[in-house]
Amino acid sequence: MGKILNDPQVLKAIKGLHLPDDAIVQADTWMYGTDRGSDVDTHKLMQALLYARAPHNHPDSNQYAFPLPFSPVFDLFLGKVIRIDDLATGGKEDGLAYHTAPKKPMEHCVPHEYHHDLHKDSPRSDLKILRVLQPDGPSFKVLDGNCVEWQKWRFRVGFNFREGMTIHDVRYAGRPVFYRLSVSEMTVPYGGDPFHRKQAFDIGDCGAGSVANNLALGCDCLGSIYYFSGHLNDDTGAPIPAPNVICMHEQDAGIGWKHTNHRTGNAAITRARVLVLQSIITVGNYEYIFAWHFMQNGNIELETRATGILSTHLIDAGKTSEWGNVVSPGVLAPNHQHLFSLRIDPMLDGPLNTVTQEESIPVPQSEDENPHGNAWRLVKTPFETSGYADANPLANRVFKVVNEGVTNHISGNPVGYKLIPQPCQLILAGANSVVRRRARFAEHHLWVTAYRDHELWAGGKWTNQSLDEVDGVRDYASRGDKVRNEDVVVWTTFGMTHNPRVEDFPVMPCEVSTLRLTPADFFEGNPALDVPRSVQEVNGSVLVRDPVVAGEVKVGDISKEDCCGEEKAKL
Repeated sequence: MGKILNDPQVLKAIKGLHLPDDAIVQADTWMYGTDRGSDVDTHKLMQALLYARAPHNHPDSNQYAFPLPFSPVFDLFLGKVIRIDDLATGGKEDGLAYHTAPKKPMEHCVPHEYHHDLHKDSPRSDLKILRVLQPDGPSFKVLDGNCVEWQKWRFRVGFNFREGMTIHDVRYAGRPVFYRLSVSEMTVPYGGDPFHRKQAFDIGDCGAGSVANNLALGCDCLGSIYYFSGHLNDDTGAPIPAPNVICMHEQDAGIGWKHTNHRTGNAAITRARVLVLQSIITVGNYEYIFAWHFMQNGNIELETRATGILSTHLIDAGKTSEWGNVVSPGVLAPNHQHLFSLRIDPMLDGPLNTVTQEESIPVPQSEDENPHGNAWRLVKTPFETSGYADANPLANRVFKVVNEGVTNHISGNPVGYKLIPQPCQLILAGANSVVRRRARFAEHHLWVTAYRDHELWAGGKWTNQSLDEVDGVRDYASRGDKVRNEDVVVWTTFGMTHNPRVEDFPVMPCEVSTLRLTPADFFEGNPALDVPRSVQEVNGSVLVRDPVVAGEVKVGDISKEDCCGEEKAKL
């Protein structure tokens, strides 16, 4: 960083911007990605995106509101800046032209702060305190440092430099379900010139573990919190402690199940509880929040939240762009995608499993088979060899991992778990573009491969300045390995196409994406049937009779006369 900002070429370019004398310039360093002419002999490069602090020069100032119109390129082997690339500041009005900015190109930029210490307005005063209290303590246990037991679940928690949080040896009521779960890769390609070199591989290039936050009590997780810590290493192999990189806690998840007998008026109801394991990574300007949810009903969810600050560029006053949106005066936020790969290594009642595609297909109307035209058929197609498939919500396409050697004696079907891939937009870059060639995993929603040791990386082992996805999931799938009744691995692509909006700045509200693994004939009934009934004596809810009376809240007494009271549940 210092070598870039103190380089004579860079200092000269900064001087030409006519910034205030006390302006402080800061750099975000990015992996270079690839460019035309890049080849295997190209040195490892970094590109720097430069910003200025707001005029008040507070250390937590939002630098992304003051982007500078050039990018130094740094050679990591030579240890010096090898050139400075000008960045276009024009818009669609002039074909995204270069060198169109006035003598003082940032005069139209304004402070746009996110940090609470820098807000002009006072925080909301009408938000009452909400606390998560567990007077008897949490329901989970932690054994041997990383083995978790909770509500029939048992699994181990891992952490490493590249993937960050990993989940291992997942069992429900003693039955094996998944051998390993992890977010294998993510790519963030930016769209349009001159942003083609901005393609982050935040796991392969940076390492999710290396940028994991040290989580703070009462801030990142609420309630009764247990922390897992890990270790990283420096370039000599010496250990570096990584404290509090994963937090674990319980949350209320609403109603678990309910039925009211309309004949008697009696209701049976439970509250759902979820065990959350959460890790947060900060990759420069962006944050990603990964949370594994373990449910009492046998479901497992991966919730991914994208937040943080948009990566921005300078645009001339009054101009707009086809390749992004103006989110603050002089600030262009380019269009981009966030595409993740979840690696699922199942072991449903054993290591030999099969992946089956199931679709709900309408039966043609006929007097013989479907005289009323209202029937549909479930069409099941097992994967015989490794390959890929895509989401299809119009056919209710579902993928099930089953154990054909273990039959559910009630349904007669093999025991299994199902996954509905997120029908997100896949990678938009052209088929022959380097951007796409580097991230072939993002071409399909689902891949099925045969397990082999050390095949963990959807985008390939080496992503930094790669020209193609080598030794990634597409290569694994292209072998045509036998995958029926074998040790298989499922990879699913999910994410979002992010065309920024003004509301995403100066800091982006969390954008949430959820994937769910659901038991499908794995059990012999609702596995959450034995969750205790929801009763007011335990819940301790209060009745708000008048929300505002002389600034006070009036509440009613705890009553048994409600739908979940112990004496009688009523409508």
